[in-house]
Amino acid sequence: MFVADVQMLLKISKLNTTNILITRQSTAMLKKLFYGFGIAIIIIFCDQYSKWWITINLKDTREIIPITDFLNIVLTYNTGVSFGLFANDSEVARWILVSLTIAISLILIRWLSTAKNSLNIISFGMIIGGAIGNITDRVLIGAVIDFLDFYVSSFHWPAFNVADSAICIGAALLILESLLITEKKG
Repeated sequence: MFVADVQMLLKISKLNTTNILITRQSTAMLKKLFYGFGIAIIIIFCDQYSKWWITINLKDTREIIPITDFLNIVLTYNTGVSFGLFANDSEVARWILVSLTIAISLILIRWLSTAKNSLNIISFGMIIGGAIGNITDRVLIGAVIDFLDFYVSSFHWPAFNVADSAICIGAALLILESLLITEKKG
């Protein structure tokens, strides 16, 4: 009888250990998603608010507002991808870009849930927030609102927005982090 009781206790103990491990993993994943989505929400808010403000204040004008010797504020509508690449006024292209952005965002959310460190969480949150900020424009108005015009002399970088900036910074942080890990291993 004693041996059977010990065996039963060991089985229960093993189950409880497994449950604790699963609970810790689930808690860690939820924590990553919470922080990543928090960053994404901040990016979405800043992006949408800045676009709303620019749209209200510049309305239908093609006015260029100089801010510094290298920055203008302009209101443009981008039917392409980042920085105006592959611009196309086609409804089919619009919905292909929307579908592609949703698919990529879902993959990024999965990666966020398995992020290995805080820098990954921040990076994925920024990219997801930027993607959702731009997809919101594309769904609601058919194009992405861009307004930041950086330039040197007569060379102008294509106009962009807060969401584009977040995507680029998030991607740069992921690349930097992967290079630093490679250096540590090497």
